[in-house]
Amino acid sequence: MRVLPYGARAAMVDFDDSSEVLGLHASLTQDPPDGVVELVPAARTLLIRFDPGRTHHDRLAGDVLDRSTVDVAPREAAEIVVPVRYDGPDLADVAAATGMSAEAVVRRHEDGTYVSAFCGFAPGFAYLTGLDPALHLPRRTSPRTRVPAGSVAIAGEYTAVYPNVSPGGWQLIGRTALPVWDVERDPPNLLAPGTRIRFTS
Repeated sequence: MRVLPYGARAAMVDFDDSSEVLGLHASLTQDPPDGVVELVPAARTLLIRFDPGRTHHDRLAGDVLDRSTVDVAPREAAEIVVPVRYDGPDLADVAAATGMSAEAVVRRHEDGTYVSAFCGFAPGFAYLTGLDPALHLPRRTSPRTRVPAGSVAIAGEYTAVYPNVSPGGWQLIGRTALPVWDVERDPPNLLAPGTRIRFTS
């Protein structure tokens, strides 16, 4: 774990493993150091914005380096169940690429216990860890210009739900009617980092 200055009001914590990001994010969320105003997790980093009137980089870095990234579980929020119709346009291709039947792909995807690691690409687009390694596939060689909102997809080590209509290159295996991003809801993001998720047919 490395803590680097990121301008005058932030520090960037760099990790070797995404699970460490979730551990530190959980620790700092449950017991934030004085002066911390925002935490922004990503695949292998955690950005920590702070108020320079209340703390400084060296003090914050010392606190962060004293934290364990493994002893604190992600927040114990209720598990979000995402109902899915597994009829995505790439399901047959995923089955062929993995050497499984489409039914087996669905079972493997449903059996996973997922955690939202970070959000990016678009508001509410959560990168969910916990995907069965047998389903780790690259993105499509030719991205789509329009992916429907609610599309359930896989790419690399992640699975995700497209929150809105957008371009995208992930493998589409299903769709859900559950709105994962709603600006009229408080908070608008249903799958915030640390949230546990389960998919079900």
